[in-house]
Amino acid sequence: MDNELKDPRRTEAVTPPTPTRLTSADVSVFCEGMAMMLAAGIQVDEALSLLDVRRGNARLSSVCDAAYRIVSNGQGLAAAMEQTKAFPRHAVDMVAIGERTGRLEQTLRRLMLYYDEESRVFSKVRTAVGYPAALLCVMAVIIAFTVWVVLPVFVDVYESLAGSLTAGSSASIAASIAIGWVALAVTIIGAALTVAAVIASRTPRGNASLIKLLERLPLTRNAMEKLALSRFALALSTYISSGVNDDVALSESIQTVEHPRIRARAELALQFMQDPERGLGLSAALAESNLMDALYSRMLIIGARTGSAENVLAGLGETFFNEATDSIDRVIDSVEPLLAALLTVAVGATLLAIMLPLIGIMGSIG
Repeated sequence: MDNELKDPRRTEAVTPPTPTRLTSADVSVFCEGMAMMLAAGIQVDEALSLLDVRRGNARLSSVCDAAYRIVSNGQGLAAAMEQTKAFPRHAVDMVAIGERTGRLEQTLRRLMLYYDEESRVFSKVRTAVGYPAALLCVMAVIIAFTVWVVLPVFVDVYESLAGSLTAGSSASIAASIAIGWVALAVTIIGAALTVAAVIASRTPRGNASLIKLLERLPLTRNAMEKLALSRFALALSTYISSGVNDDVALSESIQTVEHPRIRARAELALQFMQDPERGLGLSAALAESNLMDALYSRMLIIGARTGSAENVLAGLGETFFNEATDSIDRVIDSVEPLLAALLTVAVGATLLAIMLPLIGIMGSIG
Protein backbone atom coordinates (compact mmCIF):
# COMPACT_ATOMS: atom_id res chain seq x y z
CA MET A 1 0.00 0.00 0.00
CA ASP A 2 2.83 2.37 0.91
CA ASN A 3 4.51 1.67 -2.44
CA GLU A 4 1.35 2.63 -4.24
CA LEU A 5 1.21 5.97 -2.40
CA LYS A 6 4.85 6.73 -3.13
CA ASP A 7 4.75 5.82 -6.82
CA PRO A 8 3.75 8.99 -8.71
CA ARG A 9 2.79 7.01 -11.81
CA ARG A 10 -0.10 5.27 -10.04
CA THR A 11 -3.16 7.39 -10.69
CA GLU A 12 -6.84 6.80 -10.07
CA ALA A 13 -7.85 8.04 -13.47
CA VAL A 14 -5.90 7.21 -16.58
CA THR A 15 -5.57 10.03 -19.08
CA PRO A 16 -5.49 8.70 -22.65
CA PRO A 17 -1.87 8.97 -23.79
CA THR A 18 -0.80 10.89 -26.83
CA PRO A 19 -0.39 8.37 -29.68
CA THR A 20 3.32 7.62 -30.27
CA ARG A 21 3.70 4.98 -32.93
CA LEU A 22 6.56 2.62 -32.18
CA THR A 23 8.90 1.30 -34.82
CA SER A 24 9.41 -2.42 -35.37
CA ALA A 25 12.73 -2.20 -33.50
CA ASP A 26 10.98 -0.53 -30.55
CA VAL A 27 8.32 -3.26 -30.41
CA SER A 28 11.03 -5.94 -30.51
CA VAL A 29 12.88 -4.31 -27.58
CA PHE A 30 9.63 -4.01 -25.62
CA CYS A 31 8.70 -7.66 -26.16
CA GLU A 32 12.19 -8.86 -25.29
CA GLY A 33 12.24 -6.88 -22.04
CA MET A 34 8.78 -7.99 -21.01
CA ALA A 35 9.54 -11.65 -21.78
CA MET A 36 12.70 -11.52 -19.67
CA MET A 37 10.81 -9.96 -16.75
CA LEU A 38 8.01 -12.50 -16.91
CA ALA A 39 10.53 -15.37 -17.10
CA ALA A 40 12.03 -14.04 -13.85
CA GLY A 41 8.63 -14.26 -12.15
CA ILE A 42 7.88 -10.52 -12.18
CA GLN A 43 4.27 -9.43 -12.61
CA VAL A 44 3.22 -7.48 -15.68
CA ASP A 45 2.76 -4.13 -13.92
CA GLU A 46 6.12 -4.36 -12.16
CA ALA A 47 7.76 -5.52 -15.39
CA LEU A 48 6.54 -2.38 -17.11
CA SER A 49 7.81 -0.33 -14.17
CA LEU A 50 11.24 -1.96 -14.32
CA LEU A 51 11.54 -1.66 -18.09
CA ASP A 52 13.65 1.47 -17.78
CA VAL A 53 14.63 2.63 -21.25
CA ARG A 54 14.68 6.37 -20.67
CA ARG A 55 18.38 6.74 -21.40
CA GLY A 56 18.18 4.93 -24.71
CA ASN A 57 14.72 5.55 -26.14
CA ALA A 58 12.47 8.29 -24.78
CA ARG A 59 9.64 7.33 -27.14
CA LEU A 60 9.48 3.75 -25.88
CA SER A 61 9.88 4.96 -22.29
CA SER A 62 6.81 7.19 -22.55
CA VAL A 63 4.78 4.32 -23.99
CA CYS A 64 5.88 1.99 -21.17
CA ASP A 65 4.86 4.62 -18.60
CA ALA A 66 1.44 4.96 -20.21
CA ALA A 67 0.98 1.18 -20.33
CA TYR A 68 2.07 0.92 -16.69
CA ARG A 69 -0.64 3.34 -15.57
CA ILE A 70 -3.29 1.41 -17.47
CA VAL A 71 -2.20 -2.00 -16.13
CA SER A 72 -2.02 -0.58 -12.59
CA ASN A 73 -5.72 0.22 -12.88
CA GLY A 74 -6.58 -3.45 -13.37
CA GLN A 75 -6.44 -3.96 -17.13
CA GLY A 76 -4.38 -6.53 -19.02
CA LEU A 77 -1.24 -5.98 -21.05
CA ALA A 78 -3.04 -6.33 -24.40
CA ALA A 79 -5.63 -3.74 -23.37
CA ALA A 80 -2.85 -1.39 -22.25
CA MET A 81 -0.99 -1.83 -25.54
CA GLU A 82 -4.16 -1.11 -27.49
CA GLN A 83 -5.01 2.02 -25.50
CA THR A 84 -1.57 3.52 -25.97
CA LYS A 85 -2.20 3.36 -29.74
CA ALA A 86 1.54 2.79 -30.13
CA PHE A 87 1.64 -0.89 -31.04
CA PRO A 88 0.73 -2.64 -34.31
CA ARG A 89 -2.61 -4.42 -34.39
CA HIS A 90 -0.82 -7.74 -34.91
CA ALA A 91 1.19 -7.36 -31.69
CA VAL A 92 -1.90 -6.44 -29.65
CA ASP A 93 -3.87 -9.42 -30.96
CA MET A 94 -1.00 -11.83 -30.30
CA VAL A 95 -0.53 -10.62 -26.71
CA ALA A 96 -4.26 -11.00 -26.13
CA ILE A 97 -4.07 -14.61 -27.33
CA GLY A 98 -1.03 -15.21 -25.13
CA GLU A 99 -2.91 -13.89 -22.08
CA ARG A 100 -5.93 -16.10 -22.79
CA THR A 101 -3.87 -19.26 -23.32
CA GLY A 102 -1.42 -18.66 -20.47
CA ARG A 103 1.52 -18.42 -22.89
CA LEU A 104 2.27 -14.74 -22.61
CA GLU A 105 6.02 -15.17 -22.16
CA GLN A 106 6.35 -17.49 -25.16
CA THR A 107 4.19 -15.18 -27.24
CA LEU A 108 6.32 -12.16 -26.35
CA ARG A 109 9.48 -14.02 -27.34
CA ARG A 110 8.00 -14.94 -30.70
CA LEU A 111 6.90 -11.35 -31.22
CA MET A 112 10.41 -10.20 -30.35
CA LEU A 113 11.82 -12.36 -33.15
CA TYR A 114 9.07 -11.35 -35.57
CA TYR A 115 9.51 -7.59 -35.12
CA ASP A 116 13.29 -7.91 -35.05
CA GLU A 117 13.09 -9.52 -38.49
CA GLU A 118 10.63 -6.85 -39.65
CA SER A 119 13.02 -4.14 -38.47
CA ARG A 120 15.83 -5.80 -40.45
CA VAL A 121 13.54 -5.91 -43.50
CA PHE A 122 12.87 -2.18 -43.31
CA SER A 123 16.57 -1.53 -42.76
CA LYS A 124 17.39 -3.45 -45.94
CA VAL A 125 14.72 -1.53 -47.84
CA ARG A 126 16.23 1.76 -46.68
CA THR A 127 19.65 0.55 -47.79
CA ALA A 128 18.28 -0.52 -51.17
CA VAL A 129 17.05 3.01 -51.90
CA GLY A 130 19.56 5.00 -49.83
CA TYR A 131 22.64 3.88 -51.72
CA PRO A 132 21.32 4.86 -55.18
CA ALA A 133 20.06 8.12 -53.67
CA ALA A 134 23.56 9.03 -52.49
CA LEU A 135 25.12 8.15 -55.85
CA LEU A 136 22.51 10.10 -57.79
CA CYS A 137 23.05 13.16 -55.59
CA VAL A 138 26.80 13.00 -56.32
CA MET A 139 26.05 12.59 -60.02
CA ALA A 140 23.73 15.60 -59.95
CA VAL A 141 26.47 17.76 -58.41
CA ILE A 142 29.07 16.67 -60.99
CA ILE A 143 26.77 17.15 -63.97
CA ALA A 144 25.53 20.49 -62.62
CA PHE A 145 29.15 21.67 -62.34
CA THR A 146 29.78 20.54 -65.90
CA VAL A 147 26.69 22.29 -67.28
CA TRP A 148 26.87 25.53 -65.27
CA VAL A 149 30.63 26.05 -65.01
CA VAL A 150 32.51 24.12 -67.69
CA LEU A 151 30.17 24.49 -70.68
CA PRO A 152 29.79 28.30 -70.44
CA VAL A 153 33.57 28.71 -70.65
CA PHE A 154 33.70 26.82 -73.93
CA VAL A 155 30.59 28.57 -75.24
CA ASP A 156 32.14 32.00 -74.58
CA VAL A 157 35.29 30.98 -76.43
CA TYR A 158 33.30 29.70 -79.40
CA GLU A 159 31.12 32.82 -79.51
CA SER A 160 34.27 34.94 -79.79
CA LEU A 161 35.28 32.77 -82.74
CA ALA A 162 31.82 32.60 -84.27
CA GLY A 163 33.09 33.67 -87.62
CA SER A 164 35.40 30.66 -87.81
CA LEU A 165 32.76 28.07 -86.94
CA THR A 166 30.96 26.03 -89.53
CA ALA A 167 27.28 25.16 -89.34
CA GLY A 168 28.20 21.65 -88.17
CA SER A 169 30.29 23.04 -85.32
CA SER A 170 27.46 25.29 -84.18
CA ALA A 171 25.09 22.33 -84.24
CA SER A 172 27.61 20.31 -82.22
CA ILE A 173 27.75 23.01 -79.55
CA ALA A 174 23.96 23.19 -79.37
CA ALA A 175 23.77 19.40 -79.10
CA SER A 176 26.35 19.30 -76.30
CA ILE A 177 24.41 21.90 -74.31
CA ALA A 178 21.18 19.98 -74.84
CA ILE A 179 22.82 16.71 -73.75
CA GLY A 180 24.17 18.34 -70.61
CA TRP A 181 20.81 19.82 -69.58
CA VAL A 182 18.92 16.61 -70.31
CA ALA A 183 21.42 14.57 -68.28
CA LEU A 184 21.18 17.08 -65.44
CA ALA A 185 17.37 17.06 -65.46
CA VAL A 186 17.18 13.26 -65.47
CA THR A 187 19.74 12.97 -62.67
CA ILE A 188 18.02 15.58 -60.50
CA ILE A 189 14.65 13.88 -60.95
CA GLY A 190 16.17 10.50 -60.08
CA ALA A 191 17.93 11.93 -57.03
CA ALA A 192 14.75 13.67 -55.86
CA LEU A 193 12.71 10.47 -56.19
CA THR A 194 15.23 8.33 -54.33
CA VAL A 195 15.69 10.90 -51.57
CA ALA A 196 11.89 11.06 -51.19
CA ALA A 197 11.87 7.25 -50.96
CA VAL A 198 14.54 7.37 -48.22
CA ILE A 199 12.47 9.90 -46.26
CA ALA A 200 9.30 7.83 -46.72
CA SER A 201 11.08 4.68 -45.52
CA ARG A 202 11.39 6.20 -42.05
CA THR A 203 7.66 5.71 -41.40
CA PRO A 204 5.67 2.43 -41.30
CA ARG A 205 3.26 3.66 -43.99
CA GLY A 206 6.10 4.84 -46.19
CA ASN A 207 7.86 1.50 -45.77
CA ALA A 208 4.73 -0.35 -46.87
CA SER A 209 4.38 1.84 -49.98
CA LEU A 210 8.06 1.45 -50.82
CA ILE A 211 7.90 -2.33 -50.50
CA LYS A 212 4.90 -2.40 -52.87
CA LEU A 213 6.92 -0.41 -55.40
CA LEU A 214 9.95 -2.70 -55.09
CA GLU A 215 7.67 -5.72 -55.56
CA ARG A 216 6.94 -4.47 -59.09
CA LEU A 217 10.51 -3.73 -60.15
CA PRO A 218 12.25 -6.57 -62.02
CA LEU A 219 15.53 -6.30 -60.10
CA THR A 220 13.92 -6.48 -56.64
CA ARG A 221 10.80 -8.55 -57.33
CA ASN A 222 12.28 -11.87 -56.20
CA ALA A 223 13.83 -10.37 -53.05
CA MET A 224 10.52 -8.79 -52.02
CA GLU A 225 8.76 -12.14 -52.50
CA LYS A 226 11.29 -13.80 -50.19
CA LEU A 227 10.81 -11.04 -47.63
CA ALA A 228 7.04 -11.50 -47.73
CA LEU A 229 7.46 -15.26 -47.34
CA SER A 230 9.78 -14.69 -44.38
CA ARG A 231 7.24 -12.43 -42.69
CA PHE A 232 4.46 -14.94 -43.29
CA ALA A 233 6.49 -17.85 -41.87
CA LEU A 234 7.41 -15.91 -38.74
CA ALA A 235 3.84 -14.75 -38.19
CA LEU A 236 2.53 -18.30 -38.60
CA SER A 237 5.18 -19.58 -36.19
CA THR A 238 4.14 -16.94 -33.65
CA TYR A 239 0.46 -17.84 -33.86
CA ILE A 240 1.06 -21.60 -33.61
CA SER A 241 3.36 -21.19 -30.60
CA SER A 242 0.66 -19.09 -28.90
CA GLY A 243 -1.66 -22.08 -28.80
CA VAL A 244 -4.28 -21.17 -31.43
CA ASN A 245 -5.49 -23.86 -33.81
CA ASP A 246 -3.95 -24.17 -37.25
CA ASP A 247 -6.93 -22.77 -39.18
CA VAL A 248 -6.98 -19.57 -37.13
CA ALA A 249 -3.19 -19.32 -37.19
CA LEU A 250 -3.11 -19.50 -40.99
CA SER A 251 -6.05 -17.13 -41.40
CA GLU A 252 -4.50 -14.51 -39.11
CA SER A 253 -1.04 -14.88 -40.67
CA ILE A 254 -2.49 -14.16 -44.09
CA GLN A 255 -3.55 -10.73 -42.82
CA THR A 256 0.09 -9.80 -42.20
CA VAL A 257 1.05 -10.36 -45.86
CA GLU A 258 0.33 -7.92 -48.68
CA HIS A 259 2.42 -9.55 -51.40
CA PRO A 260 -0.18 -10.67 -53.99
CA ARG A 261 1.40 -14.02 -54.91
CA ILE A 262 2.24 -15.11 -51.37
CA ARG A 263 -1.18 -14.04 -50.13
CA ALA A 264 -2.99 -15.86 -52.95
CA ARG A 265 -1.12 -19.13 -52.32
CA ALA A 266 -1.62 -18.86 -48.56
CA GLU A 267 -5.35 -18.34 -49.10
CA LEU A 268 -5.36 -21.39 -51.37
CA ALA A 269 -3.74 -23.41 -48.58
CA LEU A 270 -6.46 -22.21 -46.20
CA GLN A 271 -9.10 -23.41 -48.66
CA PHE A 272 -7.42 -26.82 -48.77
CA MET A 273 -7.54 -27.00 -44.98
CA GLN A 274 -11.20 -25.99 -44.82
CA ASP A 275 -12.27 -28.32 -47.65
CA PRO A 276 -13.98 -31.30 -45.97
CA GLU A 277 -13.16 -33.58 -48.91
CA ARG A 278 -9.42 -32.89 -48.73
CA GLY A 279 -9.06 -32.61 -44.98
CA LEU A 280 -5.44 -31.50 -45.23
CA GLY A 281 -3.38 -30.41 -42.27
CA LEU A 282 -1.46 -27.16 -42.17
CA SER A 283 1.87 -28.46 -43.49
CA ALA A 284 0.24 -30.58 -46.21
CA ALA A 285 -1.95 -27.67 -47.30
CA LEU A 286 1.03 -25.33 -47.56
CA ALA A 287 2.92 -27.95 -49.59
CA GLU A 288 -0.09 -28.51 -51.87
CA SER A 289 -0.44 -24.79 -52.55
CA ASN A 290 3.23 -24.52 -53.71
CA LEU A 291 3.75 -21.62 -51.34
CA MET A 292 7.42 -22.55 -50.91
CA ASP A 293 9.95 -24.83 -52.57
CA ALA A 294 9.48 -28.58 -52.27
CA LEU A 295 12.49 -28.94 -49.95
CA TYR A 296 11.12 -26.41 -47.48
CA SER A 297 7.65 -27.94 -47.68
CA ARG A 298 9.14 -31.33 -46.86
CA MET A 299 10.97 -29.87 -43.88
CA LEU A 300 7.71 -28.38 -42.61
CA ILE A 301 5.87 -31.69 -42.98
CA ILE A 302 8.56 -33.50 -41.00
CA GLY A 303 8.47 -30.76 -38.37
CA ALA A 304 4.71 -31.13 -38.02
CA ARG A 305 5.07 -34.88 -37.50
CA THR A 306 7.59 -34.33 -34.70
CA GLY A 307 5.53 -31.57 -33.05
CA SER A 308 7.97 -28.77 -33.84
CA ALA A 309 6.24 -27.04 -36.74
CA GLU A 310 6.56 -23.60 -35.12
CA ASN A 311 10.34 -24.04 -34.76
CA VAL A 312 10.68 -25.15 -38.38
CA LEU A 313 8.64 -22.14 -39.52
CA ALA A 314 10.82 -19.80 -37.47
CA GLY A 315 13.93 -21.33 -39.05
CA LEU A 316 12.43 -21.05 -42.53
CA GLY A 317 11.57 -17.42 -41.86
CA GLU A 318 15.23 -16.74 -41.08
CA THR A 319 16.30 -18.66 -44.20
CA PHE A 320 13.94 -16.74 -46.47
CA PHE A 321 15.12 -13.46 -44.94
CA ASN A 322 18.77 -14.31 -45.56
CA GLU A 323 18.01 -15.26 -49.16
CA ALA A 324 16.17 -11.97 -49.65
CA THR A 325 18.98 -9.89 -48.15
CA ASP A 326 21.54 -11.67 -50.32
CA SER A 327 19.45 -10.82 -53.37
CA ILE A 328 19.12 -7.18 -52.28
CA ASP A 329 22.89 -6.98 -51.71
CA ARG A 330 23.48 -8.25 -55.25
CA VAL A 331 21.14 -5.58 -56.62
CA ILE A 332 22.93 -2.87 -54.63
CA ASP A 333 26.31 -4.13 -55.84
CA SER A 334 25.11 -3.94 -59.45
CA VAL A 335 23.71 -0.43 -59.06
CA GLU A 336 27.08 1.23 -58.37
CA PRO A 337 28.78 0.32 -61.68
CA LEU A 338 25.57 1.05 -63.57
CA LEU A 339 25.24 4.56 -62.14
CA ALA A 340 28.97 5.14 -62.61
CA ALA A 341 28.62 4.15 -66.25
CA LEU A 342 25.67 6.52 -66.69
CA LEU A 343 27.66 9.35 -65.12
CA THR A 344 30.63 8.65 -67.38
CA VAL A 345 28.45 8.56 -70.50
CA ALA A 346 26.56 11.75 -69.58
CA VAL A 347 29.63 13.83 -68.74
CA GLY A 348 31.79 12.27 -71.47
CA ALA A 349 29.20 12.81 -74.21
CA THR A 350 28.70 16.42 -73.13
CA LEU A 351 32.40 17.25 -73.07
CA LEU A 352 33.13 15.33 -76.27
CA ALA A 353 30.45 17.22 -78.15
CA ILE A 354 31.74 20.55 -76.90
CA MET A 355 35.35 19.65 -77.72
CA LEU A 356 34.73 18.63 -81.33
CA PRO A 357 34.53 22.21 -82.63
CA LEU A 358 37.72 23.04 -80.74
CA ILE A 359 39.49 20.14 -82.46
CA GLY A 360 38.30 21.45 -85.79
CA ILE A 361 39.53 24.95 -85.00
CA MET A 362 42.93 23.69 -83.88
CA GLY A 363 43.20 21.69 -87.06
CA SER A 364 42.42 24.69 -89.24
CA ILE A 365 44.97 26.82 -87.37
CA GLY A 366 47.64 24.13 -87.78
